[in-house]
Amino acid sequence: MADSLKDAPFKTVQVESLVVMKIVRHCSNSFPTAATGSIVGMDKDGVLEVTNTFPFPTVDVASTEGSHQNDASALAAAAPRAKANIVYQNDMIRHLKEVNVDANNVGWYTSATMGNFVNPSFIENQYHYQRENDRTVALVHDVSRSSQGALSLRAFKLTQNFMTAFKEGKFTTENLQKSKLSFKDILVEFPIHVHNSHLLTSFLHQLPAAPTTEDVTMPTSLADLQRDPVKMPLHQSADILDLSIDPFLEKTCDLLLDSIESHYTELNNHQYYQRQLAREQAKITAWQTKRKAENAARVAAKQQPLPEDEWQRIFKLPQEPSRLEGMLNAKQVEQYSKQIDGFTANVSAKMFAVRGNLLPE
Repeated sequence: MADSLKDAPFKTVQVESLVVMKIVRHCSNSFPTAATGSIVGMDKDGVLEVTNTFPFPTVDVASTEGSHQNDASALAAAAPRAKANIVYQNDMIRHLKEVNVDANNVGWYTSATMGNFVNPSFIENQYHYQRENDRTVALVHDVSRSSQGALSLRAFKLTQNFMTAFKEGKFTTENLQKSKLSFKDILVEFPIHVHNSHLLTSFLHQLPAAPTTEDVTMPTSLADLQRDPVKMPLHQSADILDLSIDPFLEKTCDLLLDSIESHYTELNNHQYYQRQLAREQAKITAWQTKRKAENAARVAAKQQPLPEDEWQRIFKLPQEPSRLEGMLNAKQVEQYSKQIDGFTANVSAKMFAVRGNLLPE
């Protein structure tokens, strides 16, 4: 991971605060359906600057005959590589150039729920952008995590080794062993820095400060209230003292169990392939042994020996299933594990703080 970050054309991603607000608003309004859009900016001195963004148009699935409820999520997830959206993106970039705005495509963004974003659609979208321009990233906004009050915005990029393997499309056991490619080598994450313009920074410094005293002098007339509005003191929140288990932790554990079950399903499929391959190879070995004995008898009888390569026409070896789905599932398990580690850190600290009152005397 460190080597992939070192070989990247940029080291960090700088996102304008206005872009962050646009992404958050679009993802929140589209929740729980996935929201996608394009981001534009420029690469300067090892920093990928994201200066503007616009969402991809959505398709009204409800008005389409014979549509399914999950079609909206599937269409939204595949929107970045749809032909109509590619044309729409090029038109938007052309219009941005006309008004002298940064119009270099630097990737796309998508929404996620509880960190669930590592899937084939996400990989195909990023591959679509990165094969044309290596200086592109995928911004992932987790709506569920952000609803707790902390912004969750992450930047990812496919590694060069995975790009090569995905282009060839050969995710067999032999190829993975030769390239030494694992689930840890799929994505590389970049640090994100939120940037404010000078005008916005000046506005933030001009915001009124919190009152210095807790005693508030109430106005005696309407004129006093209009001349000097009442500024109530800030009250400290007691939510940080709550010892209850975070509900997102329970949901993340359920998603982790589902991913582990999917992992075992992929493992059983591969074991079934190995058993089927072993049976076919045993049949081929028995056929070759029988054919060699027949040829030995025919040579002894001074007859023409039969060809020994007919087994390629008679027997058909099963094709090995792709290991890509298992790799993505393992990467998703890693994401869930990191989230659980972050959730349990705060809960464990609170439990240790009050364990003196919880332990029996």
